[in-house]
Amino acid sequence: MKITLDTRFNGSLGPVTLREAVQQLKAYDLTCTVRADAVEQKVTVFSDCVERGFTPLRSEIMAAYYMAERDATTEAFDRGLITEGELEQKRTLLMCQYLA
Repeated sequence: MKITLDTRFNGSLGPVTLREAVQQLKAYDLTCTVRADAVEQKVTVFSDCVERGFTPLRSEIMAAYYMAERDATTEAFDRGLITEGELEQKRTLLMCQYLA
């Protein structure tokens, strides 16, 4: 069975599709602990991975890894540990790995 965003599963409140679960995550008030744009980017990566045929668990792992790598690279640049060229190169590599 191919898993898509319309795949139904039993959530904590009953049957739900992955698409609905993603919408609920986005609607859930996480802004007090996580920047809204960070949640949106992670949801986008997760949704893209599911649409490409990866399992929800693998998609979650890939989205978390992408966000962690992106944030670590940005922090390294902000601290002067890498050049702007290295920052752009790493971002391009991450985009190719996870979003292409």
